[in-house]
Amino acid sequence: MGESLASHRRSLLEATIQALPVGVVVHDEDRLCILANAAAQALGPAAVQALPEAAFAQADGAALEIVDDRVVEVRARALRSEGETYLLTTLTDVTEHHVIQRDLVARAYIDALTKLPNRTLFEQTVDDLIAGARPEARFALAFIDLDNFKQINDYYSHAAGDALLRKVADRINAALGPSDMLARIGGDEFVLLLNPVVDRDATLAAALDISERLKQPFFIDGHEIFASASIGLSVFPDHGETYELLRRQADNAMYRVKGGVKGGVSVYEEAMGHVATARMAVEQRLRLAIRDHRFCCAFQPKVDMRSHAVVGVEVLLRWRDELGIIQAPGDFIGLAIELGLINDITLQILAETVQALPDIDELFGPDVSVSLNIAAKQACDVPFMTGFCDALGATGTADRFVLELTEEAFFTKSQFQREVLPRIRAVGARVSIDDFGVGYSSLAALAEITADELKIDRSFITDIDKRPRSQIVLKAIESLGLALGMSVVAEGVETYEEVAYLLGATQIRCAQGYYYAKPLLIEQIRLSDPRMTRLRATLQSRASELRAPPLLRRVT
Repeated sequence: MGESLASHRRSLLEATIQALPVGVVVHDEDRLCILANAAAQALGPAAVQALPEAAFAQADGAALEIVDDRVVEVRARALRSEGETYLLTTLTDVTEHHVIQRDLVARAYIDALTKLPNRTLFEQTVDDLIAGARPEARFALAFIDLDNFKQINDYYSHAAGDALLRKVADRINAALGPSDMLARIGGDEFVLLLNPVVDRDATLAAALDISERLKQPFFIDGHEIFASASIGLSVFPDHGETYELLRRQADNAMYRVKGGVKGGVSVYEEAMGHVATARMAVEQRLRLAIRDHRFCCAFQPKVDMRSHAVVGVEVLLRWRDELGIIQAPGDFIGLAIELGLINDITLQILAETVQALPDIDELFGPDVSVSLNIAAKQACDVPFMTGFCDALGATGTADRFVLELTEEAFFTKSQFQREVLPRIRAVGARVSIDDFGVGYSSLAALAEITADELKIDRSFITDIDKRPRSQIVLKAIESLGLALGMSVVAEGVETYEEVAYLLGATQIRCAQGYYYAKPLLIEQIRLSDPRMTRLRATLQSRASELRAPPLLRRVT
């Protein structure tokens, strides 16, 4: 009976061992396999025959082994029974877990698009380098930002943009040493560790070499694409002893390049930190101004020089800061566009302009047009312009509005003319080419633009009566604009002589500038404001002046 029970238990034990999902292998002192359950045999002969060496070496421990392309976790321990020593080894197939773990690590530390290290891995690497740095150690960080990447993306396609980023990564990597490291930290931004730094000149030369490499054409989907990158450098420990400080200083140096000739290289200097601090302060104030609706409108009349009537007003952006001081757009508009804040500002200005229409109508009449400036970057932003046109149409006054855009807006893969202009036309608004003559300024290009109005930049108008060559260019622009059905407006008119020349030598009717009126805030155009009486008197005075004999001969 006892023997039968023992036999039963032995059979049960063997069945249990065979049913285990974990491989179980037992070797004797001669390293011969005396037991291998089904799970172990399923891993193949190598799991039974080749593992003993590893298992004996890892006795009372654990290790990962590759067995027939599978990742196997091996755990071994010595057993003693009846004076004999055996090795019990358990084998667990962790291939799937290993793949998942490797994928998670890749997601955490590797950029999916370029397969470069990402921000997290790069920062950890630099932190470790700093922590173990000897007193004489020096290395550099380079902040690399592609120039005009959004325009490339818009013109060619996002797929081409992604391909460009991969090719940029490959091209930079080809120039690096074994201890250098390139990472993509987002969008079109890369950071580069140059280690070690022998001397500043050699590091600068390495960055310049990368800059020149990136200026060579990239061939993508049958297109020859030209790109460049602005690069800023900081050096450890001269410019900082933490990753964050070094990155910030390299970023500051890069922005110095962006503010000058793009595609260059700059090394951080202390003065850049002060500029960056001031820039950050303005940025924070801008964001608060948007939140608190501190932007307001100034309105400058557009006058028919021949009838002396106000035919339109241009809406000019102003910022009434926290102290109540009015800031002109030249102090902040570029930063607002760069930071993507201009969209919110433009929608606020549209709302305020619509609210001011009754006052404008009372002063100048209900037929005057209202010109609103749209940045070129906004004009090619189809989602924004769609929302803007919807908001403009909802006012019920869209036919009063003229949207002023610089020439640049018309030359981004015709995106504006193809996708945005029809939306503007659909709500009844018109389009004006602003500051003509200082942008692309191609007469051939002008012939391709579909617009209602052409505003000649003030650089052509200033002292026009004294500049014969500018007079010739002015006549050419005027003739082509009129031939294409555009009304022509002279901007920046400030003197009697300029107006007299325009009246005597051109067919231009409309002008805008300080000669007639400065921009007026909404509170200044209330009919109760005595300054409006002065404005009317000024317009009457200008009319009287221009009825007098001209002070200069007629130019033919």
